[in-house]
Amino acid sequence: MAPETSHSDLDAYRDRFESIDETIAAQMSRWSIPILRASLGLVFVWFGALKIFDVSPAADLVAATIYVVPPELFVPVLGVWEVVIGLCLLVPRLTRLGILLLFLQMPGTFLPLVLLPEITFSTFPYELTVEGQYIVKNLVLIGAALAVGGTVRETE
Repeated sequence: MAPETSHSDLDAYRDRFESIDETIAAQMSRWSIPILRASLGLVFVWFGALKIFDVSPAADLVAATIYVVPPELFVPVLGVWEVVIGLCLLVPRLTRLGILLLFLQMPGTFLPLVLLPEITFSTFPYELTVEGQYIVKNLVLIGAALAVGGTVRETE
């Protein structure tokens, strides 16, 4: 026969769980923004560097979208812009500049959805191609930038 669990035992388990949960939540609160900042910065540096070195899988999409500027000029310049965004995000004192540059750049990333729907949608308006998914994931980058940007006054 299994021993009965008393009410006080359940309270002790609940208190222990609550203590563990508080510790985990505190650590998540402490580390989430620094990790998010580093991740966001790294993604921008990495994707920008791919454009600079002409090995970006997005280069053709960028070139097809911004066709008024020669792609051999525009794509590397965009890459440098993205690297600068990433470096600014990696340096807390430069976060505001990085966020500003990011929000100036982000609207352009959505242009293919409007200008090239045949490339970004399998079935308009809901079934995205891989290129369309690549673009829509920028919503997550925007959310991350808002979260990081929302903390700039805390680090002053």
